[in-house]
Amino acid sequence: MTKAIRIHANGGPEVMKWEDVPTPEPGPGEALIRHEAVGLNYIDVYFRTGLYKSVLPATIGMEGSGVVLALGAGVTDLAVGDRIAYAGGPIGAYAVQRVIPADRLVKLPDAIDFNTGAAMMLQGLTAQYLLRRTYPVQAGQTIVVHAAAGGVGLILCQWAKHLGVTVIGVVSTAEKAELARAHGADHVVVGHQDLPAEVKRITGGAMVPVVYDSVGRDTFNTSLDCLAPLGLMVSFGNASGPVPPVDLGVLTAKGSLFITRPTLATYTAKRADLVAAAAELMEVVASGAVKIRVNQTFPLSEAAAAHTALEARKTTGSTVLIP
Repeated sequence: MTKAIRIHANGGPEVMKWEDVPTPEPGPGEALIRHEAVGLNYIDVYFRTGLYKSVLPATIGMEGSGVVLALGAGVTDLAVGDRIAYAGGPIGAYAVQRVIPADRLVKLPDAIDFNTGAAMMLQGLTAQYLLRRTYPVQAGQTIVVHAAAGGVGLILCQWAKHLGVTVIGVVSTAEKAELARAHGADHVVVGHQDLPAEVKRITGGAMVPVVYDSVGRDTFNTSLDCLAPLGLMVSFGNASGPVPPVDLGVLTAKGSLFITRPTLATYTAKRADLVAAAAELMEVVASGAVKIRVNQTFPLSEAAAAHTALEARKTTGSTVLIP
């Protein structure tokens, strides 16, 4: 037997139970891994509440690091004992041990510890596709990053700065403003109500070519108002709730804008894309250009407390759960 967090009904943090579960066995193309650390992400809340659907009872969680314990038939590019990390589906990371498709695992270099490995994958791979593929930023550009003191936000700020981009970070408190500045944000706006006016002032009226918005409903309209003509609105999260239906005429009126709702799953669906993205992420982390801040740790058995803190916006940077 092993241990895992399971939910038997959707709801608040209290629905997560620390339970005995059978030790899984890897089938063809799968690996059995023992987690050393599990990443906490807002998408976990969506699965817990039922905003994103799963078959119950379920073990949630999409990110972790650990060691390969056993391999199923046909797995040739991993060995027992390999240090690995992963992010993305299928869910099931809130467990001491789990089985996962081996093609979702990437090897973790010795230069990166397990806590960093668990904390950086989902958020770091998200930052990678946002900056390098969804909208390939160029040196000299100015961008807007919402939730700039969150896990993805801190990585976006650092990586964009590394690429020569000017970052306007948006945060909810003065304390978070200091954190964003310390991680590469050139300008920080507290609250989003006056954001378009601030962006207009900072850019001399030019506005920005792209906004990265993980907040959702509360910031959607102000984000659109920050964009230059032909600008791209990247809505990649729902921290304040889902964005309501959009009148496409608004995009016309505001300057022939583009909008996308990307997911990491699409950008890493092909093994080659996952490996390439992870290699780029590990390179900037190992070099020190991007520092992963694990600012909170919780025992995995106390995942409910971690969710409570996350939803109350009491966390900064990354949080990991330790089995």
